[in-house]
Amino acid sequence: MADRLTQLQDTVNQQAEHFCNSIGILQQCSIPSKFAGFERTGSQTPQQQVQQQQEDYPQLFSTLISRCAKDIDTLIESLPSEESSIELQVQSLQRLEAENKESAEKLEEIVRKGELLLEKIQAALSDIAQSQLDMQYSS
Repeated sequence: MADRLTQLQDTVNQQAEHFCNSIGILQQCSIPSKFAGFERTGSQTPQQQVQQQQEDYPQLFSTLISRCAKDIDTLIESLPSEESSIELQVQSLQRLEAENKESAEKLEEIVRKGELLLEKIQAALSDIAQSQLDMQYSS
């Protein structure tokens, strides 16, 4: 999993995508407007008929943008504050190192037990194979 700063950057990039996409949809679905004093003479561009989309784009993009903004706020709040002193960070690192060492010792014990069990299984399989060979030769 990525660190908090990377998650924050990804979420900010996602927010920028939501903004760009919402502007693109606005441009795509908007009706051309005429400006007073700038009437064109000659051939006029026919009015585009805008079909009512089944999706409610303003609602969709407002939901996406607000949800993303909430995620950004949450990620910012989870960052370490300036009040977090060096001593607290060192204590936290020491605690994590102790937990890591304890987990490593448990893992080594489990591996040791697994290797012993493997040796017993291999010995039993060897005995079974030898017994089958002995039975075949004696018959």
